Amino acid sequence: RSCWWLLLPRDRASIDDNRSGTLPCVQPILSTTATTNNIDMSEVLSSTRVGSERGGVLKRIRHKSSSTGTDMIFALFLPSCYENDVIRGKKTPVLFWLSGLTCDDSNFCNKAGSKAFETAEEEGIAMIMPDTSPRGEDVPNDDSYDLGQGAGFYVDATESPYNTHFQMYTYIASELPTLLSLEFHLGGYKSIAGHSMGGHGALTIAFKNAAEWTSVSAFSPVCNPTDCPWGEKAFKAYLSTDDAGKQHDATWIMEQRTGPFVEYDDILIDQGTADEFLEDQLKPEALEAAAEKCGQKLTVNRREGFDHSYHFIAAFISDHVKFHAKRLKQKMLAAVPPTFDFSATAGKVITCKAMVARAAKQPLTLETITVGIPRKNEVRVKVIANALCHTDIYTLDGFDPEGLFPSILGHEAGCVVESVGEGVTSVSVGDHVIPCYTPQCCEAECIFCQSPKTNLCPKIRSTQGAGVMPDGTVRFHDADGKPINHFMGCSTMSEYTVLADISCAKIPKEAPLDKMCLFGCGVSTGLGAVWNTCKVEVNSTVAVFGLGAVGLAVIQGAKMAGASRIIAVDINPSKFIAAEKLGATDSVDSSNLPDGKTIQQYIAGTLTKWGVDYSFDCTGNTEVMRAALECSHRGWGTSCVIGVAASGHMITTRPFQLVTGRTWKGTAFGGFKSRRDVPNLVKDYLAGKLPIDHFITHEIMGVGETNQAIDALHSGGCLRAVVKY
Repeated sequence: RSCWWLLLPRDRASIDDNRSGTLPCVQPILSTTATTNNIDMSEVLSSTRVGSERGGVLKRIRHKSSSTGTDMIFALFLPSCYENDVIRGKKTPVLFWLSGLTCDDSNFCNKAGSKAFETAEEEGIAMIMPDTSPRGEDVPNDDSYDLGQGAGFYVDATESPYNTHFQMYTYIASELPTLLSLEFHLGGYKSIAGHSMGGHGALTIAFKNAAEWTSVSAFSPVCNPTDCPWGEKAFKAYLSTDDAGKQHDATWIMEQRTGPFVEYDDILIDQGTADEFLEDQLKPEALEAAAEKCGQKLTVNRREGFDHSYHFIAAFISDHVKFHAKRLKQKMLAAVPPTFDFSATAGKVITCKAMVARAAKQPLTLETITVGIPRKNEVRVKVIANALCHTDIYTLDGFDPEGLFPSILGHEAGCVVESVGEGVTSVSVGDHVIPCYTPQCCEAECIFCQSPKTNLCPKIRSTQGAGVMPDGTVRFHDADGKPINHFMGCSTMSEYTVLADISCAKIPKEAPLDKMCLFGCGVSTGLGAVWNTCKVEVNSTVAVFGLGAVGLAVIQGAKMAGASRIIAVDINPSKFIAAEKLGATDSVDSSNLPDGKTIQQYIAGTLTKWGVDYSFDCTGNTEVMRAALECSHRGWGTSCVIGVAASGHMITTRPFQLVTGRTWKGTAFGGFKSRRDVPNLVKDYLAGKLPIDHFITHEIMGVGETNQAIDALHSGGCLRAVVKY
């Protein structure tokens, strides 16, 4: 249900395209409008083959931007391997190119694209060339070349008249990566580069979002914009003062660091010595000094006799493409799960690191623990990656009535089987598994497993809630030999853990465990609430309360189910961009409603006449649960409770709400039968049918850094933080 298929070469017959004469080494192929019933897709304005008949394809694409509120155009180069990548379920890595003042999406393609695309084809990477600003009759402009249209400076403007449309930071850092992932099956890994103003944008966006970008480079970048005429003018116009622009100044950001970026082994800059803007505007020496101070490796190639033009870029662009391709391939290779030899640990107690929750409302502590040998019907696994879920924080903050301390939290993980206990036949050593807090025993006498109505297998529920394994004992002990409780039958904030075999969903080994871990809880719960619990039909109307990972998964699931209207509700408007990208048609800030209106009255009365067919609470707030019910349609509306409320809280509503035809229901793990259904979700991901990479906003290395993930989740800007062990 994405539009990547529209990018595949299908028709070699030439058609007239009046742009083709200005593009490098091209053969016209296809011009089409991408539309389906389920996604308001982008419009392909032109499509031209680059290089030989078997070379890549260059597209020019227009779409409606939720960031700028305007139509935006970008160019997209797809290497010839793209089609096979899609078929294999692989996302082709992508290099973002940000252009400089006065440029649009076409300048780079016309003047340096031939060499850039030839190298990108050889390396098997895609390239995207966005415009430098919003454009249009209603978009403010300035008579000078260095402000207004063509000079967005890659910031989010806060000052009138630019603040309505000039939101280029969000457009590049958030909207475009999401669009590439959802619509074009691109960008599992991405790098960024640019020239002049675009070099400034590449550096600052990469510095501010280091976990999101594999590598960064620049040609003739504006390195210290708060101390140059271009930057001072732009920051004053867009951000009120150039002091407010410090957060978008690569040198200032580097000066605040006490150590190098662990994400960037090198930062590549090429600078011409005959550049007329070198001394007054670019100032690479300022960035060099800041990098030296914090120990960051920064390679600045001063190219004798070259100026600021595209001749300079064309001369060395192949070096930059290769610089990024090397690092993108290294990161992709690192993501391929290694094979493990567990012969040294099989049948022995393992000593490893784990994050232990010693008490409520206290930071996790990194400890050396022992993990016991798996007993009958148990599986010991090596944890490869763990995603932090709000349920972990809910327990750590003391709201879970079953919360036990000390314990090892964590339940969204990707693991490799290290050893198995007696009687285990469903998995073997070396298998890849997703631990599932909702088990599936599959026994003939289990009426829950045999029923299509539920996934709530109770086989090990009592011991799981008591923080022990099914035999009533624990497998974790601290350095003093004292027992440590298990959590949700998973306890994946440890380098090794022990699971019941009925909690292990075996998945294909080619699936990346640092992505598939999301299917262990939140994403599956949101999708399943739509598909299984409520069975949302085509053309249904939907309201989603709470736009965290679960809420966004509900929106994605509703869009895939064919819902015609999806209302996204939150008190944080910054979340609306992601919601709209995933399919929301309306976004409502429930803290900013017309006087006297409740959110349920606004939805069932203003936005709709009678309410929505389906509503979903993803907040855990009992007042929101009531609002979700009461905005559902009179006569047949269904409201689903997904969020978990704090201990002791009760839900209330007038019985008349139910008498008049509304249904109130809840879901656990989205109604998915874990061992049967999780592998199918993974297969859909591999087939490109179910993208989930966009949920991962933070990646952190090492189990000992899990508290960083908790801080990220508390920041409000995190959907899922994945900790790789």
